[in-house]
Amino acid sequence: MFQGLLKKISRELKRASIPYMVIGGQAVLLYGEPRLTRDIDIALGIGVNKLGKVKKIIPPMSLKILVKNDKEFVERTMVLPTIDKKSGIRVDFIFSFSPYERGAIERAKDIKMGRTLVKFASLEDVVIHKVISGRGRDIEDIKSILLKNPGYDSDYIARWLKEFDHSLGENFLEIFTNIEKEIS
Repeated sequence: MFQGLLKKISRELKRASIPYMVIGGQAVLLYGEPRLTRDIDIALGIGVNKLGKVKKIIPPMSLKILVKNDKEFVERTMVLPTIDKKSGIRVDFIFSFSPYERGAIERAKDIKMGRTLVKFASLEDVVIHKVISGRGRDIEDIKSILLKNPGYDSDYIARWLKEFDHSLGENFLEIFTNIEKEIS
């Protein structure tokens, strides 16, 4: 079910020339341990000013927008929440145009699903997103991903988390460092 929907989303985003990468639980399934996930999170390499472009491809994907005033909602949250009419799977399109997101989308990995290539965030970028989210489930996902993939690029992760710490006044790097210590 998820795979068919991911393929459909990938084809439509490619046709519309919208850069993207799959993040969240679906990406964790690729790099970490199997777990239950009920949604699909897609980071888009465009800003909210391109909402109209995304809305044009919602019907061909058989998705339905879940909010009434989508423009106002997206401007406030940077997210366009949708649902697949057939399966009931939620699909969130996350708008972003930051230098980090642009680079992460360029680093995205093409994963073959049948004859369709679907762009998934790199392992390191999944970890960065999970550290920033910081929920208990995210921390467990990070541990699983790092344990299963010991050849990850720790320096890349640390460099971006340090940058986010500096710009947001957070301590993301410390969280990541503590996770690395805990699993070593």
